[in-house]
Amino acid sequence: MYEIDEEKEEQAIQAKYEELIAACRQVFPLTPKTEEEIFRAFTLAKKSHKGIRRKSGEPYIFHPLAVALIAVQEVGLGPIAVVCALLHDVVEDTDVTLDEIRTIFGERVAIIVDGVTKIEDVIGLQQSDSKQAENYRKILLSMCNDAYVIFLKLCDRLHNMRTLDSMRDTKKLAIASETSYLYIPLAHRLGLYAIKTELEDLVMRYTNPEKYYEIATLIDATSGTEERLKQTFTKQVIEILDSHGYKYTIKTRVKSVYSCWKKMERKGIPFKEIYDLYAMRIILDEPPEVEKQECFNVYSLLVGKFKYNPNRTRDWISNPKSNGYESLQVTIMTPIGQWVEVQIRSTRMDTIAEKGMAAHFLYKEAHPEENIKDNPVEEWLQQIRSTLENTEKSALDLVQEFRETLYTNEIVLFTPKGHSIKLPAHSSVLDFAFAIHSDLGLHCIGAKVNSKVESVGYRLHAGDQVQVLTGRNAQPEDNWLELVRTQRAKEAIKDALRLQRKGFREEGEKRLKEILEKLHYRYNLSNLGQLKSYFEIASDTDLFYQVATGSLGENDILECFDRGQPSKTRRHHLYFLGPYRNLFDWDENHIQPTGTYTDAQENTNHQSILLDENYESYETLPAPCCNPVQGDNVVGIVADGKIMVHRTTCRKARDEMATHENRIVRARWRPGETVALLSGIAFTAIDRQGLLQEITRIVSEEMNLNMRAITIEAIEGVVHGIIMLYVLNLDNLNQLMDGIKNLEGVEQVNRI
Repeated sequence: MYEIDEEKEEQAIQAKYEELIAACRQVFPLTPKTEEEIFRAFTLAKKSHKGIRRKSGEPYIFHPLAVALIAVQEVGLGPIAVVCALLHDVVEDTDVTLDEIRTIFGERVAIIVDGVTKIEDVIGLQQSDSKQAENYRKILLSMCNDAYVIFLKLCDRLHNMRTLDSMRDTKKLAIASETSYLYIPLAHRLGLYAIKTELEDLVMRYTNPEKYYEIATLIDATSGTEERLKQTFTKQVIEILDSHGYKYTIKTRVKSVYSCWKKMERKGIPFKEIYDLYAMRIILDEPPEVEKQECFNVYSLLVGKFKYNPNRTRDWISNPKSNGYESLQVTIMTPIGQWVEVQIRSTRMDTIAEKGMAAHFLYKEAHPEENIKDNPVEEWLQQIRSTLENTEKSALDLVQEFRETLYTNEIVLFTPKGHSIKLPAHSSVLDFAFAIHSDLGLHCIGAKVNSKVESVGYRLHAGDQVQVLTGRNAQPEDNWLELVRTQRAKEAIKDALRLQRKGFREEGEKRLKEILEKLHYRYNLSNLGQLKSYFEIASDTDLFYQVATGSLGENDILECFDRGQPSKTRRHHLYFLGPYRNLFDWDENHIQPTGTYTDAQENTNHQSILLDENYESYETLPAPCCNPVQGDNVVGIVADGKIMVHRTTCRKARDEMATHENRIVRARWRPGETVALLSGIAFTAIDRQGLLQEITRIVSEEMNLNMRAITIEAIEGVVHGIIMLYVLNLDNLNQLMDGIKNLEGVEQVNRI
């Protein structure tokens, strides 16, 4: 419980300010004029936020001071960022106006502060729309004008996540979901890996607390191994570097909680089988003209001394990442039998690795006189600017499309004249054509890839040389959208298709009116809306186009109005291969596994969930995307007059919470009640006689669980299977998974 003592608070505020000034002096030259500007911003923020407290009870001014300190110490931003960080909430939370900020601190500060200010009221916002998405779009558009906007938003979000404990449960989930939805991908794309890693851990702490603390405890227990590594491996590395006269710094780190959990989930392994828990960073103090060669020399020294994993070697020096990251990475077997990832880089490379795109941006700020070519910040901002300025789409659609580009790996391709072009991995010939020029893409009929003719959908590989082939009468087709990965190509194709379809509008509308009149239905907005919803068509133009071209005919339209909604009939598939076929009695219409399944479970009363008082009358249903069971941390999401109960780790739920905070409902299991709920597990095993029989014995005989369906596929001696079954609680499910893991030949077992 926070105790208010205004005298002590005043001293603490002053101490925080002095800490900020000391940090500024270490990062950039602090002239009297700059210090005066920072002091004025601090004074205005302190005065404006006076009397306002955070949920924790502490004075609000602690937050902007903390954000400013993160901006300086952890990102390395300059004085203008400190001023904007101190002022970033005054327009949103106090009576200070943007015009006042502009008058006192200038136009650029006003633009940045406006960029980080939330939109409180969005005119014309429908219930299904997302105010959060409108705010995301505003932030991203502001970022295109000044990159400080997104750097400061990340600093702001990091401090909010560090101090989330005082918030109510639903607010914690909303903020954590927003962080996972947009801010973590942005930190990744900007190369701010330290911030990304901490945000990932903090999100996990609030969405999956049991697993977070379980893995954190296991990591803490390895401190003895870390010390042994320092006494053996680190000592030998130091001896090698010293003997060759290198000036260097060595840093070590332990894999984060979230990274450990993701590896355990992805590979279906226990914590003890994570072989790259530790990493070492060797930072060479070498001038730019020799730094790359010296990094490779140190790499040669290490692999000559220690055994290494060639499949885990990465050369990001010869081909840097899109955010400028450069490093040599090699995984080495240490003298104590522990794998360690070693990163070799120069001081310059380390600065970029730590600060990401911020390093490039700050260099440009410090050297405005230099004409810097191929600046990754400017190139990236230009790409997203063209995407986000498309006003025909909703903010939610735009932001979702933008997110898809953030984690994309890139490949380098070449034109016939040897010019390089970077594209997302798995890009097609069409992506390459549109990257050069829109007209080239629109008339593309294929390409010569390394002198071999390939189709427009051919997936390119790193290093390919591509010569685009065009045809005078060629034009985009609907399936082109499925062949491209880049947003530039998608937008150009959609624009071209839109123009094509407008030519069919009059003909299609006329034909649709005739069909509706024949079927005795009115041509009105309601019926047009039903047709678009039923056939999942985005616009009237697309609907008329499909009618005009015959894609939608009279029978299709009649079916829509007869049935009203698409069929929701459930289909379950059971595939048997080799020795597994005779274990079940089955026919084409019904599957009856060894456990007894009845429809009773489908109609279980799911009011075993406690909700906030305002929602107690709502019907609750377990979400089929994550199949929660008793014991899971859960959250309710209002949808179509019902409350869908999701696991807090569910990606679909997190995306929904990140964009529609008003739909979140606090939910928890009712104590003392048990309900059999559908869940699923996936397993991978070596194919052998009797394996499935042993699995079904554990399910049906040892644990007495009812199976709903099982899918089996065997490829080249490896079995991949999915079992859907009813379990009472999380312990029940974990016990089953442990039992299957212990069977001979079973390699992985994961919950789905």
